[in-house]
Amino acid sequence: MLKVERRNFIMAKLTEEQRVNTIELAEVLGLSEDTIRRDLLKLHEKGLLEKVYGGAIPILHKEKSVFDIVISNEKKKTAIGLKALSLLHDGQVIIMSGGTTNLVFSKLIPPLLSATVYTYSLPIAMQLSQYQNIDLIFIGGKMQKNAMVTIGIDVLQVLSKIKADICFMGASSINVEQGLTEVGYEVSIVKKAMLEASDKVVSMFTADKLNSKSPHAVCGINLLNTIVTDLNPNDTLLQSYKDAGVAII
Repeated sequence: MLKVERRNFIMAKLTEEQRVNTIELAEVLGLSEDTIRRDLLKLHEKGLLEKVYGGAIPILHKEKSVFDIVISNEKKKTAIGLKALSLLHDGQVIIMSGGTTNLVFSKLIPPLLSATVYTYSLPIAMQLSQYQNIDLIFIGGKMQKNAMVTIGIDVLQVLSKIKADICFMGASSINVEQGLTEVGYEVSIVKKAMLEASDKVVSMFTADKLNSKSPHAVCGINLLNTIVTDLNPNDTLLQSYKDAGVAII
Protein backbone atom coordinates (compact mmCIF):
# COMPACT_ATOMS: atom_id res chain seq x y z
CA MET A 1 0.00 0.00 0.00
CA LEU A 2 1.35 3.42 -0.97
CA LYS A 3 1.99 6.01 1.71
CA VAL A 4 -0.85 8.27 0.55
CA GLU A 5 -3.28 5.31 0.40
CA ARG A 6 -2.25 4.29 3.91
CA ARG A 7 -2.84 7.75 5.31
CA ASN A 8 -6.17 8.09 3.52
CA PHE A 9 -7.17 4.77 5.10
CA ILE A 10 -6.20 6.09 8.54
CA MET A 11 -8.23 9.29 8.05
CA ALA A 12 -11.28 7.38 6.77
CA LYS A 13 -11.14 5.04 9.77
CA LEU A 14 -10.78 8.02 12.11
CA THR A 15 -13.84 9.67 10.55
CA GLU A 16 -15.88 6.48 10.95
CA GLU A 17 -14.77 5.46 14.47
CA GLN A 18 -13.70 8.82 15.97
CA ARG A 19 -10.50 7.23 17.32
CA VAL A 20 -7.71 5.06 15.89
CA ASN A 21 -5.33 2.78 17.75
CA THR A 22 -1.68 2.40 16.67
CA ILE A 23 -1.50 -1.34 17.40
CA GLU A 24 -4.80 -2.11 15.63
CA LEU A 25 -3.78 -0.07 12.56
CA ALA A 26 -0.45 -1.89 12.39
CA GLU A 27 -2.24 -5.26 12.47
CA VAL A 28 -4.85 -4.31 9.87
CA LEU A 29 -2.31 -2.81 7.47
CA GLY A 30 0.40 -5.40 8.13
CA LEU A 31 2.97 -2.75 9.05
CA SER A 32 5.17 -1.95 12.01
CA GLU A 33 3.88 0.23 14.83
CA ASP A 34 6.76 2.65 14.16
CA THR A 35 5.52 3.17 10.61
CA ILE A 36 2.00 3.91 11.87
CA ARG A 37 3.36 6.30 14.51
CA ARG A 38 5.26 8.19 11.80
CA ASP A 39 2.07 8.41 9.72
CA LEU A 40 0.09 9.71 12.69
CA LEU A 41 2.80 12.24 13.49
CA LYS A 42 2.85 13.52 9.91
CA LEU A 43 -0.97 13.80 9.83
CA HIS A 44 -0.82 15.59 13.20
CA GLU A 45 1.75 18.06 11.84
CA LYS A 46 -0.53 18.77 8.88
CA GLY A 47 -3.36 19.56 11.31
CA LEU A 48 -5.51 16.65 10.13
CA LEU A 49 -5.80 14.81 13.47
CA GLU A 50 -4.78 15.03 17.13
CA LYS A 51 -2.05 12.53 18.03
CA VAL A 52 -2.57 11.07 21.51
CA TYR A 53 -1.00 8.25 23.51
CA GLY A 54 -1.64 4.97 21.70
CA GLY A 55 -3.26 6.49 18.62
CA ALA A 56 -5.14 9.57 17.44
CA ILE A 57 -8.48 11.41 17.71
CA PRO A 58 -10.18 14.01 15.49
CA ILE A 59 -9.25 17.68 15.84
CA LEU A 60 -11.63 18.72 18.60
CA HIS A 61 -11.76 22.43 17.78
CA LYS A 62 -12.35 21.94 14.05
CA GLU A 63 -15.83 22.99 12.95
CA LYS A 64 -17.88 20.45 11.04
CA SER A 65 -18.99 23.10 8.58
CA VAL A 66 -17.70 26.46 7.51
CA PHE A 67 -21.21 27.83 7.76
CA ASP A 68 -23.82 27.46 10.48
CA ILE A 69 -26.00 25.21 8.32
CA VAL A 70 -28.69 23.04 9.84
CA ILE A 71 -28.43 19.56 8.34
CA SER A 72 -31.48 17.35 8.69
CA ASN A 73 -30.98 13.57 8.87
CA GLU A 74 -27.24 14.10 9.29
CA LYS A 75 -26.58 10.53 10.44
CA LYS A 76 -28.30 9.15 7.34
CA LYS A 77 -26.39 11.55 5.10
CA THR A 78 -23.14 10.54 6.75
CA ALA A 79 -23.97 6.89 6.03
CA ILE A 80 -24.57 7.82 2.39
CA GLY A 81 -21.31 9.74 2.20
CA LEU A 82 -19.30 6.86 3.65
CA LYS A 83 -20.73 4.53 1.00
CA ALA A 84 -19.90 6.98 -1.78
CA LEU A 85 -16.24 7.21 -0.74
CA SER A 86 -15.65 3.94 -2.61
CA LEU A 87 -16.29 5.84 -5.87
CA LEU A 88 -13.40 8.26 -5.35
CA HIS A 89 -9.82 7.82 -6.48
CA ASP A 90 -6.80 10.01 -7.16
CA GLY A 91 -6.70 11.90 -10.44
CA GLN A 92 -10.43 12.22 -10.98
CA VAL A 93 -12.16 15.30 -12.34
CA ILE A 94 -15.30 15.65 -10.21
CA ILE A 95 -18.42 17.83 -10.39
CA MET A 96 -20.45 18.26 -7.20
CA SER A 97 -23.91 19.78 -7.00
CA GLY A 98 -25.19 21.63 -3.96
CA GLY A 99 -27.32 20.27 -1.14
CA THR A 100 -26.63 19.10 2.39
CA THR A 101 -26.03 15.45 1.40
CA ASN A 102 -23.13 16.55 -0.79
CA LEU A 103 -21.97 18.96 1.92
CA VAL A 104 -21.77 16.10 4.42
CA PHE A 105 -20.02 13.99 1.78
CA SER A 106 -17.45 16.75 1.19
CA LYS A 107 -16.51 16.62 4.88
CA LEU A 108 -15.82 12.88 4.61
CA ILE A 109 -13.51 13.04 1.60
CA PRO A 110 -10.02 11.77 2.52
CA PRO A 111 -7.90 14.85 3.20
CA LEU A 112 -5.06 13.57 1.03
CA LEU A 113 -7.21 12.80 -2.03
CA SER A 114 -5.65 14.30 -5.15
CA ALA A 115 -8.41 15.39 -7.53
CA THR A 116 -9.96 18.32 -9.38
CA VAL A 117 -13.38 19.36 -8.10
CA TYR A 118 -15.83 21.75 -9.77
CA THR A 119 -18.77 22.99 -7.74
CA TYR A 120 -21.28 25.83 -7.86
CA SER A 121 -22.10 25.37 -4.15
CA LEU A 122 -20.47 28.00 -1.92
CA PRO A 123 -20.59 25.90 1.29
CA ILE A 124 -19.03 22.91 -0.46
CA ALA A 125 -16.37 25.11 -2.06
CA MET A 126 -15.48 26.57 1.35
CA GLN A 127 -15.32 23.10 2.87
CA LEU A 128 -13.06 21.74 0.13
CA SER A 129 -10.82 24.81 0.24
CA GLN A 130 -9.24 23.19 3.32
CA TYR A 131 -7.97 20.21 1.27
CA GLN A 132 -4.40 20.77 0.13
CA ASN A 133 -4.37 18.20 -2.70
CA ILE A 134 -7.69 19.17 -4.30
CA ASP A 135 -7.64 21.60 -7.20
CA LEU A 136 -10.88 23.44 -6.49
CA ILE A 137 -12.79 25.41 -9.10
CA PHE A 138 -15.76 27.36 -7.81
CA ILE A 139 -18.15 28.10 -10.67
CA GLY A 140 -19.23 31.72 -10.28
CA GLY A 141 -22.52 33.21 -11.34
CA LYS A 142 -25.71 34.70 -9.92
CA MET A 143 -26.06 33.55 -6.30
CA GLN A 144 -29.29 31.82 -5.30
CA LYS A 145 -29.12 32.95 -1.69
CA ASN A 146 -31.42 30.43 -0.02
CA ALA A 147 -29.44 27.45 -1.32
CA MET A 148 -26.06 29.26 -1.58
CA VAL A 149 -25.48 27.97 -5.13
CA THR A 150 -24.74 29.86 -8.31
CA ILE A 151 -27.07 29.75 -11.32
CA GLY A 152 -27.38 31.34 -14.72
CA ILE A 153 -25.60 31.53 -18.05
CA ASP A 154 -22.12 31.93 -16.53
CA VAL A 155 -22.44 28.57 -14.75
CA LEU A 156 -23.74 26.87 -17.88
CA GLN A 157 -20.87 28.21 -19.98
CA VAL A 158 -18.25 26.82 -17.59
CA LEU A 159 -19.98 23.43 -17.39
CA SER A 160 -20.16 23.22 -21.18
CA LYS A 161 -16.35 23.22 -21.32
CA ILE A 162 -15.76 20.55 -18.66
CA LYS A 163 -15.22 16.83 -19.23
CA ALA A 164 -15.60 15.24 -15.79
CA ASP A 165 -15.06 11.64 -14.78
CA ILE A 166 -17.85 11.64 -12.23
CA CYS A 167 -20.68 13.86 -11.02
CA PHE A 168 -22.12 13.65 -7.51
CA MET A 169 -25.64 15.02 -7.76
CA GLY A 170 -28.12 15.62 -4.98
CA ALA A 171 -31.84 15.18 -5.63
CA SER A 172 -34.98 17.01 -4.58
CA SER A 173 -37.14 14.17 -5.86
CA ILE A 174 -36.81 10.92 -7.78
CA ASN A 175 -39.08 8.24 -9.15
CA VAL A 176 -38.78 5.63 -11.87
CA GLU A 177 -41.27 7.24 -14.25
CA GLN A 178 -40.20 10.90 -14.11
CA GLY A 179 -36.58 10.37 -13.06
CA LEU A 180 -34.79 13.18 -11.22
CA THR A 181 -36.84 16.34 -10.70
CA GLU A 182 -36.11 19.65 -8.99
CA VAL A 183 -38.10 22.30 -7.14
CA GLY A 184 -36.35 25.19 -8.91
CA TYR A 185 -36.25 25.63 -12.69
CA GLU A 186 -32.84 27.32 -12.79
CA VAL A 187 -31.22 24.61 -10.67
CA SER A 188 -32.74 21.93 -12.93
CA ILE A 189 -31.09 23.60 -15.95
CA VAL A 190 -27.70 23.65 -14.21
CA LYS A 191 -28.02 19.99 -13.27
CA LYS A 192 -28.79 19.08 -16.88
CA ALA A 193 -25.54 20.75 -17.88
CA MET A 194 -23.70 18.79 -15.16
CA LEU A 195 -25.05 15.55 -16.62
CA GLU A 196 -23.83 16.42 -20.10
CA ALA A 197 -20.37 17.26 -18.74
CA SER A 198 -19.85 13.96 -16.90
CA ASP A 199 -18.94 10.41 -17.90
CA LYS A 200 -20.62 8.94 -14.81
CA VAL A 201 -23.50 10.33 -12.74
CA VAL A 202 -24.07 9.37 -9.12
CA SER A 203 -27.21 10.61 -7.39
CA MET A 204 -27.10 10.68 -3.58
CA PHE A 205 -30.14 11.24 -1.38
CA THR A 206 -32.00 10.01 1.70
CA ALA A 207 -34.78 7.46 1.26
CA ASP A 208 -37.54 10.03 1.86
CA LYS A 209 -36.82 11.42 -1.65
CA LEU A 210 -37.70 8.08 -3.29
CA ASN A 211 -40.87 7.87 -5.35
CA SER A 212 -41.56 11.60 -5.12
CA LYS A 213 -41.60 14.30 -7.79
CA SER A 214 -40.99 18.03 -8.17
CA PRO A 215 -42.11 20.42 -10.94
CA HIS A 216 -38.95 20.61 -13.08
CA ALA A 217 -37.36 17.66 -14.88
CA VAL A 218 -33.62 17.02 -14.74
CA CYS A 219 -33.20 13.62 -16.39
CA GLY A 220 -34.64 10.17 -16.81
CA ILE A 221 -33.53 7.26 -14.64
CA ASN A 222 -31.66 5.82 -17.62
CA LEU A 223 -29.11 8.66 -17.42
CA LEU A 224 -28.08 7.77 -13.87
CA ASN A 225 -25.27 5.27 -13.39
CA THR A 226 -25.49 4.87 -9.63
CA ILE A 227 -27.82 5.70 -6.75
CA VAL A 228 -26.54 5.96 -3.17
CA THR A 229 -29.07 6.06 -0.33
CA ASP A 230 -29.18 5.28 3.38
CA LEU A 231 -31.11 2.06 2.65
CA ASN A 232 -29.71 -1.42 2.29
CA PRO A 233 -29.16 -1.95 -1.47
CA ASN A 234 -31.47 -4.97 -1.31
CA ASP A 235 -34.39 -3.01 0.17
CA THR A 236 -37.59 -3.61 -1.79
CA LEU A 237 -38.06 0.17 -2.24
CA LEU A 238 -35.05 0.12 -4.55
CA GLN A 239 -36.03 -2.86 -6.69
CA SER A 240 -37.75 -0.84 -9.43
CA TYR A 241 -34.61 1.30 -9.77
CA LYS A 242 -32.48 -1.83 -10.10
CA ASP A 243 -34.88 -3.13 -12.73
CA ALA A 244 -34.37 0.14 -14.64
CA GLY A 245 -30.64 -0.64 -14.81
CA VAL A 246 -29.29 1.66 -12.11
CA ALA A 247 -26.51 0.40 -9.83
CA ILE A 248 -27.39 0.71 -6.13
CA ILE A 249 -24.94 1.28 -3.29
